[in-house]
Amino acid sequence: MSADVRIGVVGVGHLGRHHARLLAAASGARLMGVADVSAARRAAAESAQGVEAFADYRDLIGRVDAVSIAVPTVDHCRVAREFLDAGVHVLVEKPMTATLAEAEELIALADRAGLRLAVGHTERFNPAVAAAIPLISAPRFIEVHRLSGFPDRSLDIDVVFDVMIHDLDIVLAIDRTEVTAVEAVGVPVLSHKVDIANARLRFASGCTVNLTASRISRDRVRKVRFFQPDLYVSVDYGEQELEAYRVIPRPGERPAIEGGAVPVEKGEPLGRELQDFVDAIREDRAPRVTGQDGYRALVLATRVAAAIEANEREPGARVPGL
Repeated sequence: MSADVRIGVVGVGHLGRHHARLLAAASGARLMGVADVSAARRAAAESAQGVEAFADYRDLIGRVDAVSIAVPTVDHCRVAREFLDAGVHVLVEKPMTATLAEAEELIALADRAGLRLAVGHTERFNPAVAAAIPLISAPRFIEVHRLSGFPDRSLDIDVVFDVMIHDLDIVLAIDRTEVTAVEAVGVPVLSHKVDIANARLRFASGCTVNLTASRISRDRVRKVRFFQPDLYVSVDYGEQELEAYRVIPRPGERPAIEGGAVPVEKGEPLGRELQDFVDAIREDRAPRVTGQDGYRALVLATRVAAAIEANEREPGARVPGL
């Protein structure tokens, strides 16, 4: 495409309002309007972005080439389906859908129509993560901590699909082999859904991953560490900081350790994600995080959730697959 991509946003609440803000400034895009069931949110978006706001998202059809969807997870498939059926490219927030069958449906629809389907796994666009991934080739152990306070937004999903799925997507991007075993435990503390969870994954490559996700912590921590022979890499998601250390053999002497902070050009991950979606449409290429990527993360999150449920019935249960 040589012309700007005409784009809309469905859902301008906690996250979607930032989609609108960033798409209004994205290169090669023209924000045509937003949609939301809330009159207050529509008014705020109209005032902030100077675009028309609709109560019914269907009013965007015919006005846009692409849409970014940031509605509750239970509505992802229904809303995305209507836009794909209308020939509109779609970016849908994570988790991709409420069920695996819904995700499969969206992928099939996009493939048949030759449309771009992107999934909002924003951490792939974190500059520190983007700089770290090329350094890592054969991790043997990955340790993840993603801890935050109880959110002041709708909680229609548990912490695995709300928070941990970010890191599940990252580890799947690094280790493409099969996940052979999943063990997990989770506890509902401040809501009726699981608010804190720990999962241990085993990959066919031999890599073991330990993930802790919480939305009830006093301190905010978002870090991941990678260990492989002769290499240690640490990423602070929030600070967008990266450290890497290598072991340098020295014949006849003790090995030397070299490394330290790696320069990272900081930026807003969501803005980079949305720009990639626009560029993928203009350049007729796949987005960096495709529907298939979103599906793989959803499959693994579903396995973790199943392991938590199994552990409640039988402590120590392991879920090798679905």
